[in-house]
Amino acid sequence: MDKTEINKKRISSHKNTASGAAEQSLECPDASGDSRKFYIQTFGCQMNVHDSEILAGFLEDLGFQEAAGVEETDILILNTCAIRQKAEEKVFGMIGKLKKMKRENPQLIIGVCGCMAQQEGTAKRIKSRHPHVDLIFGTHNLHRFPHLLKEAEESRETVLDIWPEGKEVVEGLPISRKEGIKAWVTITYGCNNFCSYCVVPYVRGREQSREMSNIVKEVKDLVLKGYKEVTLLGQNVNSYGKDLDNGITFARLLEKLEGIEGLGRIRYMTSHPRDFTRELTRVIYHSEKVCEHFHLPIQSGSNNILKKMNRSYTREHYLEVVSFIRELIPEASITTDFIVGFPGETHEDFLDTLDILERVRFDTSYSFIYSPRKGTMAADMPGQIPLKEKKERLNWLNEIQNSISREINETLRGKSVEVLVEGFSREKPSVLTGRTRTNKLVNFPGKEEMIGKIIPVKIIDVKTWSLNGEVLEA
Repeated sequence: MDKTEINKKRISSHKNTASGAAEQSLECPDASGDSRKFYIQTFGCQMNVHDSEILAGFLEDLGFQEAAGVEETDILILNTCAIRQKAEEKVFGMIGKLKKMKRENPQLIIGVCGCMAQQEGTAKRIKSRHPHVDLIFGTHNLHRFPHLLKEAEESRETVLDIWPEGKEVVEGLPISRKEGIKAWVTITYGCNNFCSYCVVPYVRGREQSREMSNIVKEVKDLVLKGYKEVTLLGQNVNSYGKDLDNGITFARLLEKLEGIEGLGRIRYMTSHPRDFTRELTRVIYHSEKVCEHFHLPIQSGSNNILKKMNRSYTREHYLEVVSFIRELIPEASITTDFIVGFPGETHEDFLDTLDILERVRFDTSYSFIYSPRKGTMAADMPGQIPLKEKKERLNWLNEIQNSISREINETLRGKSVEVLVEGFSREKPSVLTGRTRTNKLVNFPGKEEMIGKIIPVKIIDVKTWSLNGEVLEA
């Protein structure tokens, strides 16, 4: 549809409370005609996924419909990630391929946003090398998307709008969530940790906590809409409330959410081991809704490397945190992240990581080879490890982890577990799938009416990454 054919009917969009701008509006298609379509390609973490839900919410409020694929869209948004080089390369590869698509359909609006766009110099690089991109914006001005989209539709040049920092938390943004069982709820934005390998503080800004009343209201609204589980999001959820100066901590927030009637489960990510307190562990122990799954990224088992990473804890402190969790909640699952091949990592340092792996016996770990990111301290550190050696270490670590994961899962054979049924398996449409409180994936035969319910399932077979079961009769 040509821009000139868009119906001149206007709908009001959300006020830009952060910048104090006047109420904005965006031309949208007549509801009685064929709606224009949008497609959002999301790269990266759960925070990006949630940001895409907000973008979709804006577009749906403006009368657009989600397209089934890139080929049939009128607005294409790439929500990007900057954590690893591979993700960035994927985005640039896709941007290049879109040139032909834009040439064949000049009315197509192409937008690039997210962490990669927020990186210093990247937005200007995209604008200069890929003029077929219509709109580039960052992580701090998501709330201005309707205004920016209108500007991009009217401009003959690429609209570039990157804010160096977020001014304040903006509430009341529209959110389009896909499923009615589980939902993401952001509680903090940004990060103050400045790990030497990480770009998050530079692309997401400093920590900003949402007011607890706004979080509670959002969760209550989700429960009224039928959601059973919420996952609280933040780069470091444990530091929630430190910037609010009202005495509210993450532990207190969990206690408040515990009292919401109808809410079945509470999860959270991600935790920083330095800030994981005994008070928080006790709150989780006494909770009926907070799941007994502790994701504690250690990154390395070597104190030498942890110091270079600026992680602000030692392996001894980490083991103390794990020991207290296991003492209080023996049935808990503990998962982690590892970075293999960090600059200066010796063979002995890597053996310390394997030692931690075998001491803690993580239920699973998410392991990556170190990827230098421009602008971080680690990118210029001496002792960069050859890629071949990094891959060898990663394979070694994964081999041990896979064995441990299988052994832990084997202990569940024949036991009954509570499963929140999420839907039918993609691989086997006749099989239901869901997760235990400890975040184990369980597949089992069942009926459609079980979806959205928490039911008892007996484990009859185990695999490294999942469990097979059968429903226990009530």
